[in-house]
Amino acid sequence: MTKIAEAVLYGYFRSTAAYRVRIALGLKGLSADNRFIHLRKGEQAQPAYRNINPAGLVPYWTDGNFHLAQSLAIIEYLNEMYPNPPLLPEAVEARAIVRELALVVCCDIHPVGNLRVLNRLIELGVSDDERAEWSRHWIVSGFEAIEERLARLPGPFALGDRPTLADICIVPQVFNARRFGVDLSLYTRILEIDSASAMLDAFTAAEPGRQPDAE
Repeated sequence: MTKIAEAVLYGYFRSTAAYRVRIALGLKGLSADNRFIHLRKGEQAQPAYRNINPAGLVPYWTDGNFHLAQSLAIIEYLNEMYPNPPLLPEAVEARAIVRELALVVCCDIHPVGNLRVLNRLIELGVSDDERAEWSRHWIVSGFEAIEERLARLPGPFALGDRPTLADICIVPQVFNARRFGVDLSLYTRILEIDSASAMLDAFTAAEPGRQPDAE
């Protein structure tokens, strides 16, 4: 594992977005210093962290004077700075498909089920059971679209025999689906990706339960 000298990754063990960046670093054989922002305790809203990342979200990446938010932007930056092994296929069409799958997770599923949305539902008086059902609904909606797309693509990963950006996004969302009690038995290809990824150290080392701040 090669440490990037000045790089710092701000994250939280259960953040699926930070989970994605951890996987990408592992696949690249890279590491960075970790700083942990406890989302449940509201540390992301405190001035100390807002001064670093005004959006008050994780993950956040710093490398000297270079700062970058948003997991996909961080991962694509890492892929361009450290091109081997590549996280996107060579063919233009294949790269587009991989990005499509990643964006279903990052745009259609994750934003409506993240902590700040769930906290807003609490403020609006939505019950615990209703919030859990809200999360399951959007995960299922996205997984149905992903599964249908994957059925046309070769496995065991999203697009062939090596992991890409798509798998980096899908696997953490599977973790989240299990947290919310989603029945995954209908998603054969998604489970195939999860099983194939579990054979790789980069994915297992990035699991939430293996992080220093895990509870």
